[in-house]
Amino acid sequence: MTTDSVPAGDARRLLSDVRSLAHRVRQDQRLTWVALLVLAGVTFLGIPFDWFGMKVHCLSDGSCEFARRGVLYYWPPALLLAYAAIAYSYVRAARARGLGARVLPYAVTGAVTTVVFTALWVAAALYLPSHPQAFPSWVMVVDRLFSPWGMIGIALLVLARLERNLPLLLFTVVYLAVMLMPLEGAFGSETHWGTRGAFLPQQILAGTLLLLGGIGFRRAARRQR
Repeated sequence: MTTDSVPAGDARRLLSDVRSLAHRVRQDQRLTWVALLVLAGVTFLGIPFDWFGMKVHCLSDGSCEFARRGVLYYWPPALLLAYAAIAYSYVRAARARGLGARVLPYAVTGAVTTVVFTALWVAAALYLPSHPQAFPSWVMVVDRLFSPWGMIGIALLVLARLERNLPLLLFTVVYLAVMLMPLEGAFGSETHWGTRGAFLPQQILAGTLLLLGGIGFRRAARRQR
């Protein structure tokens, strides 16, 4: 049995070609823009459910108590359907190109974060059926993290890792940083929309960021082709 030696230049070129092919395959597997646009649509569609599903009771002394029941009615099924649609899009695109899809861990993460968010909000609804407006700042940070749009960011971190997608990772870090910022009372939410609309700035901003991100990644994908 004999072996043939390969010139060093050919070996380096072969390795470079393999790496280039692997990079091209990863790019072809990416449907980042689909995930972001689907999640943006879910976020905007949730606004009327959150608005009309909120119970607000204001007292004569000016204090108000509210309960966000619409969040529990809309978001769990909406997010599960969204992640299922995203996974289906990835699998369909991968099969059309004759490639494998690595979207399952992302879909599972999305489902798990949805279950976690739902469990925490159900617990809050049971133990704090009508909570006051004011909470310590750290509680509000945790609340924003475990909100539906916060959980969307956590799942996007997993997608960025699966795709080895540095731009998506940077986008998600910025997205989560913005989502954890205190926006209560911003954009006139207290003066124009009242207590019922206090959630709107965060939700509108989340949907807008996801929409702009989806458009940006779509244009980038077209340029790469």
